[in-house]
This record gives sequence, structure tokens and C-alpha cells, in this order.
Amino acid sequence: MGDQVPSVVQAYIEKTPKSRALYQRAREIFPSGVTHDSRYLQPYPLSVARAEGSHKWDVDGNEYIDYFGGHGALLLGHNYPAVVEAVRDQLSKGTHYGASHELELEWAEQIIQMVPCADKVRFTSSGTEASQLVLRLARAYTGRSKILRFATHFHGWHDQVAFAAVPGDGAPPAGITQDVVQNTVLCEPNNAEQIEQTLASRDDIAAIILEPTGASFGRVPTYGDFLRRLRTLTREHRVLLIFDEVVTGFRVAPGGAQAHYNVIPDIALFAKVLSGGFPGGAIAGRADIMDMMTFRNDPTWNATHRIPHQGTFNANPISACAGLTTLKLIADGTVIQKANRSGEQLRAAMNEAAKKHGLNWLVYGEFSGFHILPLSEDQSFSLDDIAAGKVPYTVFKGSVPASLIHQIRCGLIAEGVDIVSWPGGVISAVHTETDLEKTAEAFGKLLSVVKKNREKI
Repeated sequence: MGDQVPSVVQAYIEKTPKSRALYQRAREIFPSGVTHDSRYLQPYPLSVARAEGSHKWDVDGNEYIDYFGGHGALLLGHNYPAVVEAVRDQLSKGTHYGASHELELEWAEQIIQMVPCADKVRFTSSGTEASQLVLRLARAYTGRSKILRFATHFHGWHDQVAFAAVPGDGAPPAGITQDVVQNTVLCEPNNAEQIEQTLASRDDIAAIILEPTGASFGRVPTYGDFLRRLRTLTREHRVLLIFDEVVTGFRVAPGGAQAHYNVIPDIALFAKVLSGGFPGGAIAGRADIMDMMTFRNDPTWNATHRIPHQGTFNANPISACAGLTTLKLIADGTVIQKANRSGEQLRAAMNEAAKKHGLNWLVYGEFSGFHILPLSEDQSFSLDDIAAGKVPYTVFKGSVPASLIHQIRCGLIAEGVDIVSWPGGVISAVHTETDLEKTAEAFGKLLSVVKKNREKI
């Protein structure tokens, strides 16, 4: 192709001139012209003007079926009426009290009612903050210094976890010191034998943390048998088991992945759906662990053992209102089941499109997510191979060139569909049959261009 612009990218450029103009301004103000790495897109990102339900509209007035879903936060879609009404009412009462309030109690009580591991709750302002807090808590509770993590799993952007997000990425990026890295034990995902050997050979591991459905909501899939093995091993070696349910919490099932698989961690962290589309996070777990943050009538304990925790926007009344309203709406599981069924339907339709066009692309996943895997000509994996755990984890994450991902996204945006950079997306409970049909049709058009022009995307 040389320097020729692929036709799918050219179609995107022709459709979004105002997004392009805004990006020129943004490049002068923001590093790379974006405020979140996953919004980075070549030749420029989409700028959105408004959103409603399962759709959003860009600054040029183009309409899109949205699978970004507020980075997974919007299980109920954009501007769900009951949530909007509750937030508007709360706005008139105040946005920040700098004090305790009843909404935070009701929000936490709802979490405890829904989440199996939750004896007590502590709110944060984001998933990354919840990740920071839960790792400090694990170290303090156990008196051990090391955290065992899995390559490709994401737990926020703070120093302790901001490396090894893709295969071969074991070295820390700039700004993260080697002493921080040395407090992490990094293992391959889904390798129970490696975990067993590691725990048997050392006594300094405080906790194992993982995304319970696998990295990036199952981009690198993990299944129940592995979780059950982890639970057994961590109990044998008195190591805490931490589920990062930032994405899976209240999306896989009302009680999260832990409820679906009936594997109860010692502690878990949450964000996204938790706050109904507003900023917020939380950790929830066993009372004896959570009480490491409890003040005692003991100055020595408070000064040397207790875990301090601040946060200006912890349990913010607006986030509490939106979160509580959302959790009540999804507590019986009906909404989640609808989104999960839509996920199954969409994956099947997209795979049928790939089969029709004779391309070696797979669309896989579980629950309300989907992942696009454009295999090369020499790869012959199937959906059954993925389900059976026969595909190396390096194939799933980090193997698709960034340029390819950008072109897939541009091609789908040109057809009226916006996805995340896995590449793939999350499905809400308000996506309609028509949305799903149009998405599969858009995917088919993208594949048609790929096949016709032999573009390497």
C-alpha cells in the first residue's frame, strides 16, 4: 500500500471533518491530543457531541451505535431516565457535603446485599484508587510484601500495576522504579501449575489479584476451573485472593463474576457500573481485612498499623445517587441477562459475517462483551479452541498491530459503529435487535472491503 490511505480510513476522514479540526486544537493542549490512552485513534479520534440510550452523535451530526459504553460503565446505556431523574433531584440538594450522608450508607448496603464477599465497603473515586488501596490493605493485613499478578491483566495505571499489560511487557515503562517492580511476582495467565510452584516455594506473597473473567473482560479468557484452583491454593498458603471486578462487577451477574462462578474472593474492587456512569470506585471484602482501616482506642495501632485512607470525592453524593439507583435497577438480574443475551447474539452474527466473506477472523467473548480477533493466514484457531484454552495468551493481546486496530475502528465508525481498542466492545441492556443487526451488517461491509481490496487490516 505504501503511503496510500486505506479506503476504510479515507471514508472515516470524509465523514468526520469537525472531529479532525477539534483534534488539531487538542494536539496543542493534550499530549497526543487525548485525555485517555484508549481514546487515541489514528488519524484522529472521534469527538462526540451527545449520547442517548445505545447511540451517540459526533460533532458532525453522525449517529453511531455505541459499544464503548462509557468504558464499560453504562450497562443501562446513556442517560437512562430513572438515573437522570435521581441525579437531577440530588443536584438540587448538593454535590459535595464534606460529611457523611445517608446515600453512602444505602449505596454500601446495596453492595453488601448483592456481592458475596462484601462484609464491609470503602468507597474511592475510581478503579485505580481502589486498586491502590486494596494492594496496600493486603500487604498490611498479611505482613507480606509481594503481590502476584498475571501478564495482560489490567488493574489501573498506578505504579504497582502499570506494566506487563501486554505479553513481553515485563519491563517497567519510564517513571516506574525497579524497586516497585521487585514487589510484584508476575505469572502467565491461566497457568495453575506455575502458581502452585510459586506459592510452594516462597512465603512473601500477600495476595493474588486478577480479573476473574480474564484480561480486558475476557480478551484473554479465564474460566471457572482456574478460579476454583486459585481459591484452593490461596487458602492452603494463606494468601489473599483479590478479584478485580471493576468491569465484571454488576455486569456478569448482580453479584459479579464471583457470584456467577461461585468462587468467593477475600476482597474485591469495583468501579464502572458501580457508580451508574459517574466517577466512583470501591473495595469490599471480609470484615477482618477491611477493619485494617478502622480507628481504635489505641494510639499505637492508629499510628503504626491502621491503613489511612483519604479521598476528596469518596462516596460523592451524585455518584452515590446514580450508583444506588443503578444497582437497584439491576439487582434482580433481568437487565444483566438481557445484555448477556445480546452479547451472545451479536457475536454469532459477526462470526457468520466473517464466515460468509471467507476471512479468518473470530469474534469471541462471554457475557455482554465481544472481542474481534483478525487471525493471520497461518493461524487456524477456532472458537472451540478458545473455549478449550488451547490458544496461547500471546495471540489474544498484543499480537494485533496497532495500525490494524486503528483501521478496524475507522472502518466501523465509517459504517456507524463505535468500538473500543481491544478491538471489541461492551453491550448495554438497551441495545436493540436493530442495533445488533446493523452492527453485524457494518462488520460485514468492513470485511467486504478487506477482501475486495486486500488491505492489510
